Amino acid sequence: MPAYVPPGWPSGVHPPGTEDFERTAQAWLLDVVPPDYRLHGVLRRYPLALAAMAAHHTKACVAGAREGYRNARTEVGAALPPHALEALLAAYRAEGRRLVATAEAVDLVARALRGEVFAPQLQDAARPGGQRPAAQRPEAEQSAERPAAGRPATGEPLPAQPASGPPPAPRPARDNAGKARKAPAQAQRPARNGGATSRKAKRDQHAAAS
Repeated sequence: MPAYVPPGWPSGVHPPGTEDFERTAQAWLLDVVPPDYRLHGVLRRYPLALAAMAAHHTKACVAGAREGYRNARTEVGAALPPHALEALLAAYRAEGRRLVATAEAVDLVARALRGEVFAPQLQDAARPGGQRPAAQRPEAEQSAERPAAGRPATGEPLPAQPASGPPPAPRPARDNAGKARKAPAQAQRPARNGGATSRKAKRDQHAAAS
């Protein structure tokens, strides 16, 4: 079974663990750095030292290309015709992409020289429902799954909350109807009291006549 190499691995370098890995890695790294780097015996003797210097060199190249692209209009923009300036910016963009790819490849080779073993990443479809692990999903996607503040995690609607405002409305009409049924009984009380007063007046008259 052929050894696995991650995406972005340089085509001229044999896979890690094979017989010619270090030799092809060293040859490729020497082509990445400036020619004068070959004068240093330590870089030709120790591929890992060469990979470290190649990583610093390529990162500096990426930073320089970005800075040059930002300053191209102010540094040479006035001295070039518009079509030439646009061509210069296009060259900066193309070189920037190439330098970024080279810096990433140097990083992969350096990691392999340090003994790191690369393995294929789990595919999204390998998980139930095609869902990626939370640690591998973007933060925006994870935050979309988090329940909003005050909302149950199950997705059920929130229970009704009392709204602040005017006092509650009067009770339903059935309560008023019950009170209306009691009203006649209360209205009869004056009549009973009036009858007692009339009987007392008759007793007083009878006592006076006797």
